[in-house]
Amino acid sequence: MIGSQMVRRFATSALLRHGAETGGRPGMNLPFDTNNKYKLTAYFILFFGSGLAAPFLIVRHQLLK
Repeated sequence: MIGSQMVRRFATSALLRHGAETGGRPGMNLPFDTNNKYKLTAYFILFFGSGLAAPFLIVRHQLLK
């Protein structure tokens, strides 16, 4: 009985402490800033645009060789 109470107490305190180091604000654990929407939009366009354009650029390079 003592063991289950200790586990429950630890699990509850671990859940309460989760996010305490980031201040509890959403997006603070991401590697990019989410406050500036224009900068975030540019990052998304570059990231997804490069992935979408890469196959076309590779095919173009192969056809021009």
